[in-house]
Amino acid sequence: MKTSIAIVDDHRLFAYSLSDLVQKFDNYEVTIVAEHGRDLLKYLNRGDRPQLVLLDVHMPEMDGFTTAAYLKQNFPDIKVIALSMMDQEDHVVRMVQSGARGYLLKICRPAELRQALDDVCTKGYHYSASLTERLVKVLDPAKNDAPTAYFKFSGREHEFLKMACSDLTYAQIADKMCVSPRTVDGYRESLFEKMNVKSRVGMAIAAIRWGFFKLQK
Repeated sequence: MKTSIAIVDDHRLFAYSLSDLVQKFDNYEVTIVAEHGRDLLKYLNRGDRPQLVLLDVHMPEMDGFTTAAYLKQNFPDIKVIALSMMDQEDHVVRMVQSGARGYLLKICRPAELRQALDDVCTKGYHYSASLTERLVKVLDPAKNDAPTAYFKFSGREHEFLKMACSDLTYAQIADKMCVSPRTVDGYRESLFEKMNVKSRVGMAIAAIRWGFFKLQK
């Protein structure tokens, strides 16, 4: 069965061109093309339920931030990939915290779009390595408002998470924590399980989504 997709973008020519492109991909079909978030809600309220939404960030009525947050609250099973002409870090973080599983620039190649769709459907998220690297460099681990108790992190696991969401290598983290690389491996595997992720990139994105770190000002 094909994965159903809604495209939400106020630029009609772009939206329908994107729809034509996605329809050419195996295993995907576009079932909704909406002009803005409020338009998408009309489809949802009458029973249409796409499995994935390609969502423009900037729209005149109910923008991407508001729409993503609404979907996260009311339709958590619908996965969202944000689309934008800009890759500003604060926009990326806001969309991730609003529930977006990926963030694509509208100038990306069709192959990257296809990869993003596949990744979100199979792994649960898609963020390019370059974008994630930029994000972790502007995170401020000192500003920590996260629900640590929710994940039942130990003090050392929490300390490891702060360092893992940086450009330090695992060997450097082990040195700073004064533990063996094997112990760091244990922290990593424990956090992967508790946060339901499978990679360091996924851990960093989950940390942003849950509000562990904020952008430096």
